[in-house]
Amino acid sequence: MGVTKTNFVWKFFGVLGPGLVTGAADDDPSGISTYSVAGASLGYGPLWTALLTFPLMAAVQLMCARLGMVTGLGFAASVRRRFPRWVLWSACGLLTIANITNVAADLGGMAEVTAMVSHTSALIWTPFYALLITALLFWSSYRFIATTFKWLTLVLFAYVIAAFFAKPDWPAVLSATFVPHIAFTRDFFSVLVAILGTTISPYLFFWQAAQEVEEKNALGRLRSMKPKRATNQELDDSRVDVVTGMLFSNVIMYFIILTTAATLHAKGQTHIETARQAAEALLPLAGRGAYWLFSLGLIGTGMLGVPVLAGSCAYAVSEAAGWRRTLDRPPQRCPEFYAVIAIAMAAGLALNYAGVSAVKMLFWSAVVNGVLAPPLILLVILLTSDAKVMGKRVNSPVVRWLGWATFAIMTTAAIALFVA
Repeated sequence: MGVTKTNFVWKFFGVLGPGLVTGAADDDPSGISTYSVAGASLGYGPLWTALLTFPLMAAVQLMCARLGMVTGLGFAASVRRRFPRWVLWSACGLLTIANITNVAADLGGMAEVTAMVSHTSALIWTPFYALLITALLFWSSYRFIATTFKWLTLVLFAYVIAAFFAKPDWPAVLSATFVPHIAFTRDFFSVLVAILGTTISPYLFFWQAAQEVEEKNALGRLRSMKPKRATNQELDDSRVDVVTGMLFSNVIMYFIILTTAATLHAKGQTHIETARQAAEALLPLAGRGAYWLFSLGLIGTGMLGVPVLAGSCAYAVSEAAGWRRTLDRPPQRCPEFYAVIAIAMAAGLALNYAGVSAVKMLFWSAVVNGVLAPPLILLVILLTSDAKVMGKRVNSPVVRWLGWATFAIMTTAAIALFVA
């Protein structure tokens, strides 16, 4: 019995990969800022949104994963084959703008928190993190990056532990979790739109599909064989990986909202704009344990999120242009692909030194993501429901229904973003 349970656990963790990393990367510093603002401003009220976003997010990412595994192509490459070029390049252009802005916000957030805990200048740490992440992407193999990212997801448990340091009102927490509270106010809908836009982010669609292709190619090289079409077992393993990753992402979102609600909102500190302010405020309210966990978790999530942002941008542009793209080859083998990564990182770094505030960068990246998400979700649904693209591996009725529900909700959210 013990051996069987041990084998099950090892098998479960063995199938975790692109889905887990994609889910964890969604909780980047800009996401943490959004969730912190939600908890501080509205208290426990938004906790129920984690139950809403999980199935929606899982459905879209499952479609993206299956698209990559079945076709052997990334998302942009699939769009390139089936839709007009203006559709493809419009999506890639908006994605690039949103990702660079997000990279800038994340680099700035990591630098500010590091400066806060080390009592140094953030101006030193911004280029340090930019160069460190660029070096990681340029001079290491895909297998090393995938393994590093997989272990780096453990840093997110800092936010689960921090929640218990905050000593929340558990009856109120359970009530807010399972009984949706909707306030017909501008503040509530602004936060709701921000949570949806931050959680179901367009860059994750490109990254998920591309990483499934990378994983399959890497496995083929490991076994000295050309990758074949995805088997039923591989698709089942991918489903476990993606659902686990999206569940993990939403659990972390839940606990960040819980922590800030139990501390900042409970003490009347309802107006914050950045994750650094949330971390600073935790020190007198929840003690050094919560403060350090929150701070170090934010730095760790930046190390996970920024490469995904820059990488998804490079995959999208390279697939659209028909360039060779892989993280498993050195820069001289895929010069255009790595050039896009370098440009995205350099542009993000430049925005930090241009004096653009982190709050404004977060806002505008949310606006672009809000505009881009609905049409991209529509493309994902159309591609993965098309037998000419997927063969017999088209979406199941449940996944298709959830996909359309996500499209409808995100379209409404995008409209509400402009109204708000």
